[in-house]
Amino acid sequence: MKSILAIAAAVSLPSIAWADDLPAGTAQDAQNDQITVIATGSALRLDQTGQPVSVISAADLRQIQGTDLTRALERIPGITISRNGGQGAFTGVRLRGAEAEQVLVLIDGVRVEDVSAPSGGFDFGTLTAGGIERIDVLRGSNAVIWGSAAIGGVIAVTSRELNGIEASAEGGSRNSYAADASAGLSSERYALTLDGGYATTDGVSAAATGTEPDGFHQWRIGGKGRLNLTPQLALVATARYADTHTDIDGFPPPSYIFADTPEYQLTRQLSGRAGVQYRGDALNLDAGYALARTMRDYYDPTYGTAPSYGYRGTSERAELTGRLRLPAQFALDFGGDSEWSRYSGTFDAEQHARLSSAHGMLGWYGDRATLAAGLRYDDHSRFGDAWTFGANGSVHLPYNLRLRASYGEGFKAPTLYQLLSNYGNPALVPEHARSYDAGIEWTTSTVRAAITAYRRDSRNLIAFVSCFGVTGGICTNRPWGTYDNIGSARAEGIEAEVEVHPVPAFGVRMAYTLATACNRTVGNANFGKDLARRPRHAVATSVDWNTPWHGLALGADLHFQSASFDDAGNFTRLPGGTIATLRASVPVVRQVELFGRIENVTDAHVQTAAGYGTLGRSVYAGLRVRY
Repeated sequence: MKSILAIAAAVSLPSIAWADDLPAGTAQDAQNDQITVIATGSALRLDQTGQPVSVISAADLRQIQGTDLTRALERIPGITISRNGGQGAFTGVRLRGAEAEQVLVLIDGVRVEDVSAPSGGFDFGTLTAGGIERIDVLRGSNAVIWGSAAIGGVIAVTSRELNGIEASAEGGSRNSYAADASAGLSSERYALTLDGGYATTDGVSAAATGTEPDGFHQWRIGGKGRLNLTPQLALVATARYADTHTDIDGFPPPSYIFADTPEYQLTRQLSGRAGVQYRGDALNLDAGYALARTMRDYYDPTYGTAPSYGYRGTSERAELTGRLRLPAQFALDFGGDSEWSRYSGTFDAEQHARLSSAHGMLGWYGDRATLAAGLRYDDHSRFGDAWTFGANGSVHLPYNLRLRASYGEGFKAPTLYQLLSNYGNPALVPEHARSYDAGIEWTTSTVRAAITAYRRDSRNLIAFVSCFGVTGGICTNRPWGTYDNIGSARAEGIEAEVEVHPVPAFGVRMAYTLATACNRTVGNANFGKDLARRPRHAVATSVDWNTPWHGLALGADLHFQSASFDDAGNFTRLPGGTIATLRASVPVVRQVELFGRIENVTDAHVQTAAGYGTLGRSVYAGLRVRY
């Protein structure tokens, strides 16, 4: 299987969005941001799902500019971000108050969580915006379709299928430089796209009290492709490799206080998928094999050139999904998969686990209303099995109104580190959650507005237990501590979105989130307190104007988040604040565009993690070429 993937590394999976009435592999659906597969696993119009789904398009990414993907994600209601320093530092993305590790991340259909990390999850500090076609974000639990780790929601990143050449380069503050290039051929019969990029910056000190800048350097390469054997049958594949160097700070002697050190981290990520797709009159099928591997090494030049310690995590996945169109506007989305994961570390022997599952979701998709419900079964070789259920519905009303509602269950399997490392507990059971939401949308030719209320209750949350001074019970033979299912939490709130285009050349977007995420563990000292790094209020506003002056485009972004706490006991306060950005672009000739921006115009220092540095005012300018 691995050799097959290596041969296919120059090509990749078609876009995430398929239109059922198009032949296999065509690209038109990739350009339609009104279609998504994140809700059911098959192509579905956004107005046919009862689940809240947002889409960030390639046009949005061009408007926002830059390699920092979090600036685009902050536009989505319900998303909060915490970062341990400047760009490239560890970056966690939370949905609706869930832990960052409870958000499933897909890149071209491949699950890319780091199975060697203590709690799993994906580090968004290693993902730049180059080569991305779109990002689909589903808010709320959806384990029926996606299985483990989808407690908070799903973020699906899709790379580009290009017919032509695109390249961009920019430079700016702190010796920051970035370059990206993509080239491809695309037709109804075949498609092949290759892309790559490099980004570097001197950055800022990871330690807020430090003076030594901690830089970030990454190069990446990827590709995707398709070969249509017949109008119904296509071979597809995808691949991505990224090599990231991130400077970090530590706790040097003799004070052992967080401060400047010469330490750094090397992270290498490989992901890919190869498969076959069939699109028939009544049946769609997608079968494939996926691989994701993360290799992390930590260095401290104070003690030599060899790594101080490191981790290796790998997951391999065989999967089959499909849609069967039934009479009377019914459809059955179904699938089955088996995943083999393994990890090892400098101080941990290699460990293995298998997770197999099957699911089905039956839906009725009428012209004015839809209703769908489904069930999933998962069997884990280490802890046993789990059942999850989900249902959602949508109805179109007069006056361009649409009501939608969903119920979803989520679960997250214990990681191999939590189960079997030197700190592990083989008796752990999965984390579970129940998620409810309801919303109303109003859409006209110039306005889209939506408001959603949600609640999620989580139980059996896994937390680290200190065994300092304790030798019995769960701490037996665990002198440094272990993991246990000891937590419960509740997250609830309101999300509001407004997008107004009074004229085609001018648009305003705003997203507001009111979120309360609290500890609900009975008997715990932190019962009723806010979960760490969850601001209760967040507002993201953007304005874009295509002026009548020689194609000049102007834009501005404003992101505000309220105060939060950095710790479970709510002792350390993060003050919150506002970050403002100004943007501009202008065409030089038909295929060439100049662009530039000022990030953090007011030079505000808004910490999202206590003790870590933040980026101040930054200025960038660049050039984009399309052919």
